[in-house]
Amino acid sequence: MTLTAFITHLLFATWMVVIASLITRMMLSKVRIMDVPNTRSSHEIATPKLGGISIVITFLIGMIVIFFVADDAVIRQDYFFAFGFTCILIAAISLYDDIKDKRFLVKLGTQLIAVFIVLVSGLVIDELALPFTGPISLGWLGYPITILWIVGLTNAFNFMDGLDGLMGGVAVIVSAFFCVITFAQGSHFVYIASYTILAGTIGFLYFNFPPARIFMGDVGSAFLGFTFAVLAIIAARYDLSHTAFLVMPLLLFNVIYDTFFTFTRRLIHGDLVTAGHRTHLYQLFNRLGYSHRTVSMFHYAVCVAQGAAAIWMVNIPGAQRMFVFAPFLIFQVLYTYVIVSGAKKAGLL
Repeated sequence: MTLTAFITHLLFATWMVVIASLITRMMLSKVRIMDVPNTRSSHEIATPKLGGISIVITFLIGMIVIFFVADDAVIRQDYFFAFGFTCILIAAISLYDDIKDKRFLVKLGTQLIAVFIVLVSGLVIDELALPFTGPISLGWLGYPITILWIVGLTNAFNFMDGLDGLMGGVAVIVSAFFCVITFAQGSHFVYIASYTILAGTIGFLYFNFPPARIFMGDVGSAFLGFTFAVLAIIAARYDLSHTAFLVMPLLLFNVIYDTFFTFTRRLIHGDLVTAGHRTHLYQLFNRLGYSHRTVSMFHYAVCVAQGAAAIWMVNIPGAQRMFVFAPFLIFQVLYTYVIVSGAKKAGLL
């Protein structure tokens, strides 16, 4: 990239940070759709909850600019429109849920429709590199794996958005690392899409960092989870970078682990897994007496470590990349033991 192009991208990203900040401020002062505390809440006063709209709008601006200005950055049009349309669809139904508080099954139905559109457009996980075997073609298994990946990450991001600044900060770190990694590997589209998310989340996080003045709501969290999930697929097979699919699962490993562990534990205990609760690991961490800021900063540090590992991972042979997850899995198991043991002693479980 030339110096002129770099400065142009930097100015555009800065402009979007400003736009996201202004929209978030407007949502904070003008739109009074509130998150009223209940027995499952971690906040104590009613707080505006549509801050994620600023993230969606900056992303939409980025996509429009890519399509009309950055000709070299556009992926195949059917992929581009499927990606853009489904991201906005997820944001729209999540916004409706923020306002009307619809049941989980309604949201899940919309997510499946969005994933169906993604699959029909041809965006699918069709290959994985595994230890000892190397790259394998998934064939028809790619479709259920793609569904599980997109729906799972969409809801994981949503479920983890329960503390001031937590997922906003995670999104900033993940999008920054994904931007750097894909750019270094020759990306145009995913690189620009990543920094539009980065700009939007930075502008939002200023108002969401503990103590939060506004929440992102489902319109932000579900949108981010879905967008990251589909971007990972595009980066792996349909963008110039051909960035390893495993990069995104590694960048978000702490989020995925917390959601999977909590879901599995509740399923084993016979709990209604679609019902609200306060027993995610991050929630127990907070309920043990640690502040929103402490818990959020802990997860930021973990995400930075995962990002550094992701930079290393893309430079090693594909069949060995799964081994990079090992130290983070060990760390999460130890973290789980400490949190769950403390929660049981405190009578939280």
